[in-house]
Amino acid sequence: MEHTASNTRRIAIDPVSRVEGHGKITLLLDADNHVQEARLHIVEFRGFEKFIQGRPYTEVPYFVQRLCGICPVSHHLAAAKAVDQIVGVDELTPTATKLRRLIHFGQVLQSHALHFFHLSSPDFLFGFGSNLAHRNIVGVLEDYPDIGLKGVKLRKYGQQVIAAIAGKRIHGAAAIPGGMNKALSDDERKALLVDIADIIRWSQDAVTLNETIHLQHPENHAFATLSTNYLGMVGAQGELELYHGGLRARRADGSDIFDQFDYRDYGSAIREEVRNWSYMKFPYLTAIGKDNGWYRVGPLARVNLCDSIPTPLAEAARVRFRAFADGAYVHDTLAFHWARMIEMLHCAEAIQELLNDPDITGTDLVVTGEKRAQGIGVIEAPRGTLFHHYQVNEQGLIEKANLIVSTTSNNHAMNESVRSVANHYLDGQEITEGLLNHLEVAVRAYDPCLSCATHALGKMPLQVELVSATGEVLNRVSKNMDGVVECAL
Repeated sequence: MEHTASNTRRIAIDPVSRVEGHGKITLLLDADNHVQEARLHIVEFRGFEKFIQGRPYTEVPYFVQRLCGICPVSHHLAAAKAVDQIVGVDELTPTATKLRRLIHFGQVLQSHALHFFHLSSPDFLFGFGSNLAHRNIVGVLEDYPDIGLKGVKLRKYGQQVIAAIAGKRIHGAAAIPGGMNKALSDDERKALLVDIADIIRWSQDAVTLNETIHLQHPENHAFATLSTNYLGMVGAQGELELYHGGLRARRADGSDIFDQFDYRDYGSAIREEVRNWSYMKFPYLTAIGKDNGWYRVGPLARVNLCDSIPTPLAEAARVRFRAFADGAYVHDTLAFHWARMIEMLHCAEAIQELLNDPDITGTDLVVTGEKRAQGIGVIEAPRGTLFHHYQVNEQGLIEKANLIVSTTSNNHAMNESVRSVANHYLDGQEITEGLLNHLEVAVRAYDPCLSCATHALGKMPLQVELVSATGEVLNRVSKNMDGVVECAL
């Protein structure tokens, strides 16, 4: 708690739990408990852009994986696409391209399964303010064993796809400059095909579950909801594209800001603003300006922006999703989860298609070219559009690096969603653990990777105090490392 000027006081939730990394929420309230300011602070400093300077460009795809234990493949592939350009390669062999797509689909599948089933489903299955001791993946496995086990198996399968291509499930070695370093054997291909029908069926079940939850709980439709600009990658025909395509940005009403934009010129379309209270930057679209040019990325943005999904079951789910808003964009923040499961289903279908593609076990894996001074790789990571930009000197050492991770692009929107929930639910003097969780549910909808490092499964301490304008502590709630909540007043 901190007193400020103008008869206001500050509430801090430090740190936010059940998200990847460490951050805090601060709320500035006036004497009548009206929220004047709401901020999500990222208090960790990673520094990857700085300390990879001076390293050989060939190391970058492996080095940047250490940014994250949940989505290392996304950083690996974004960096690899940048390094491809540095070695003068604009197009890989068909087998190398399909292997990269396969490992990427496995990555998105496992990450989406982890986020919904392990981190978010307890909120929806038990209620935002339900018993904390039971509101976790263990509780899900106890009360909803079928749902919980499907979530565990879906994530396991995505990791098996990654391991088959990269050698291990986390921080493996797959992409190299101009291609891939290992072919997929026919035995590995057949092993992955064994369970794929179940994976597709369980992904369908996950879509149905999220669709049902969202449709049956209209009180959640306005929860943290924002009408925003959206940014994402699409294919040449406007289809959902997770690995390679052009950038599309649209306003909340669906009108174009730009379309099929070459991501190698991202610097002219996106700027990053720095603010002194967070280590995370605030990107905005230059065509609109920093005041109104902030945008959202990720599953909600992608499913809104695309004209179709190139796998049949996911496309049918997308049509139902858009019908929810009568064909307009779905702005409900909690619909991120619904869109996330649609993408998971698409990944499962795409994995099946690739495993049945004769090229997938080919051995022509590498292309060479003439070296260039820079490379820019962009990919749709589970959390949204991910940018990796590297400049090298004549010795092939990194001179400059710029990364815009997905959570950075959602930074402004997460702050606005926190403010919206605070305005709606922080009314009165009593603070409960359920109230704290409402604020965190708003942040969790974006599946943020606050440090782009690790998931924290709810065992992080926090303390919140509500203080009157005169300085009197009206209530205090704390949560310890074991998740036990205590009310002091």
